[in-house]
Amino acid sequence: MGTNDETGTASAPAPWRDPAVPAEDRVADLIPRMSLEEKVAQLYGVWVGIDETEGEVAPHQHDMAAAPVDWDGLVRSGLGQLTRPFGTAPVDPLVGAKGLAESQRQIVAAGRFGIPALVHEECLTGLAAWTATVFPSPLCWAASFDPDLVERMGALIGASMRRLGVHQGLAPVLDVARDLRWGRVEETMGEDPHLVGTIGSAYVRGLESSGVVATLKHFVGYSASRAGRNLAPVSAGPREIADVFLPPFEMALRAGARSVMNSYTDIDGVPSAADPALLTSLLRETYGFTGTVVADYFSIAFLQTLHGVAASPAEAAARALEAGIDVELPTVNCYGAPLVEAVRSGAVDEGLVDRALRRVLLQKCELGLLDPDWSPDAPAVLDGEVTLDPAESRAVAGDLARRSVVLLANDGTLPLRPGLRLAVVGPRADTAQAVLGCYSFPMHVGVHHPEVPVGVDIPTLADALRADPAAFDVVVAEGCPVLGGDDEGIEAAVRAAADADVCVAVLGDQAGLFGNGTSGEGCDAVDLRLPGRQEELLEALLATGTPVVLVLLVGRPYELSRQVDRLAAVVCGFFPGEEGGPAVADVLSGRVSPLGRLPVSFPRADSSQPGTYLAAALGRRTDVSMVDPTPLFPFGHGLGYGSATWAGVRAVGGPEWDTDGTAEVEVELRNDTHHEVSEVVQVYLHDPAAEVVRPVQALVAARRVDLAPGSAATVRFTLHADLTSYTGRDGARIVEPGEVELRVGASSADVREVLPFTLSGSRRAVGSERRLHPESAVQRSGD
Repeated sequence: MGTNDETGTASAPAPWRDPAVPAEDRVADLIPRMSLEEKVAQLYGVWVGIDETEGEVAPHQHDMAAAPVDWDGLVRSGLGQLTRPFGTAPVDPLVGAKGLAESQRQIVAAGRFGIPALVHEECLTGLAAWTATVFPSPLCWAASFDPDLVERMGALIGASMRRLGVHQGLAPVLDVARDLRWGRVEETMGEDPHLVGTIGSAYVRGLESSGVVATLKHFVGYSASRAGRNLAPVSAGPREIADVFLPPFEMALRAGARSVMNSYTDIDGVPSAADPALLTSLLRETYGFTGTVVADYFSIAFLQTLHGVAASPAEAAARALEAGIDVELPTVNCYGAPLVEAVRSGAVDEGLVDRALRRVLLQKCELGLLDPDWSPDAPAVLDGEVTLDPAESRAVAGDLARRSVVLLANDGTLPLRPGLRLAVVGPRADTAQAVLGCYSFPMHVGVHHPEVPVGVDIPTLADALRADPAAFDVVVAEGCPVLGGDDEGIEAAVRAAADADVCVAVLGDQAGLFGNGTSGEGCDAVDLRLPGRQEELLEALLATGTPVVLVLLVGRPYELSRQVDRLAAVVCGFFPGEEGGPAVADVLSGRVSPLGRLPVSFPRADSSQPGTYLAAALGRRTDVSMVDPTPLFPFGHGLGYGSATWAGVRAVGGPEWDTDGTAEVEVELRNDTHHEVSEVVQVYLHDPAAEVVRPVQALVAARRVDLAPGSAATVRFTLHADLTSYTGRDGARIVEPGEVELRVGASSADVREVLPFTLSGSRRAVGSERRLHPESAVQRSGD
């Protein structure tokens, strides 16, 4: 990089360029040196090539990015971010890394200060790049109840990103599922804020451990959109926001996340992108967040075009900047020339630009992008090679997939006996797409390039059963597509099932975007019946008299009340990734016991209304309504081929619990079987008399315990009273003295022991410092 009055001399670099100077001082030295245009240029990204892509991978993409990018003109004053150089079109990763290095060289050479761009990519199910590992979906992470494994996955994803020169990942999604009709349920970690926060925090720790900036989204309340419609207004009161939607963000911020992305929606008429109470008062002043707030794609422009709270791009920029959005993504619509003109005219205070710029430059400083020895050549370029789907990543993808498969029901048909004649039928039986979510690269980008190979090996379930050591005799028939189909296809599937010992019906979703699927962003459902003719196919298969094992490969739960009593077994995988087919086959054949537990409830017949297990008493079955919201399969449910013996549950130290202290609970487990078993011990809080209406019960702790044959273990939970806190009548979060219960069990509906406690002491107001992560430890017999 050059040496001049702005960068210093070769012997004495300017303070902002000196790594020995504290970051705050470096940034304070740099900002006054910059022109207004140079400042603003650091506050937006550029999405090269998006105007040429087929299909939409972001809402209103082609409306917002219709004109080709003027690269030379944009980088003349510098550039804040580069958007998705690997996740826009299929590109060989080494070629892409070299191209990114060249782009960075051009950016550095064009600007006076030689500041590189920060590069971001999607990474919800792994790095969204061609040939990269496709990990299981977030619903699978939650179904595993295994934060340590999720953290390991996050570290592997981060390592692959850093190897290519990517600095920021747009994940995890911390939205709490509230309406199963919402298409993006597949991107969530379920319907419980404690589980979402625990698993999401693990992902953040993993990604950040690799030096990649984790971005929490979508802040806040996005999943509560009316009628489960994508990007619809949100009707949620401040208490629901505080007690359901915010806790996962609080937990993940403490885990070290350095970026937050706003929600598209409005809450009670105020869009999140223009809400200073949310993005500044709460996030910055209350939570103490010091990182960057980045705009969800085009959400600043949407303040004018969709929400109607701004009359021009300049006004939209002003509203977003004032609210606290630091970076406009994915490309420049409002934070470029419109913002510069608004500042020069006096409509926008330049101090707001400096406030956002300071945060952006501090993050670039943390990442080494302001250092004089920074190089645009990422490790992949320097080494001349890159493998984005290494054996270790595939192994972790497989482990997570196997730990996430949920056995919902079983009459003893599973595990399948060796040598059986299997009719493997259904639209998800023999396609790799069946195990992939909408933000996986093959479904997000690859589907728009059918001439390009998938890039990773993704065995189908039929492939895995054909290759299974159990030597099954496998016949495959589609029956019908996910949507559509004809009578002839169903009849062929029925014939195959009639000639088989067991029929494995593989039904479910096609992940897609904006109506090009049955699950995914913009693929919302009008009800929770299986899509298309799949229920008709299932009924026809049941009519053959052959035992039917239903395998669901889905992005949301579906209503199965009409068939469940006639099915031999029901197995569910929530888009379990590239190793999902073999993982499900391992469960069917019995080589692996089912290990997953439901992070979302399965509804009963005609239950298209929104509802979760986090219901108050009047939100459950009552005598004053004919609608029964009781789930068919409850939150936390999951069967195995063997079960642990619960030998005892007790409160350590008695039932007294100080309002500023801890309670301890011990659970003794034994494995009296000849097979390894796994139990997820779940602890729920019940508050029988609170200041406001509370859920009947809510998860406050969980721990998976694996037990070898003949072994025993004791799991001890240490729970701080902060876990009982809720938002009281005055809007403050409180810990309230009084009687509570800890319900300890194997699911929200399978409670093994109720432990009464008395919270004694003073009523406490608790802030963002409250302790939300319980402690747990497992002591095994002989330890």
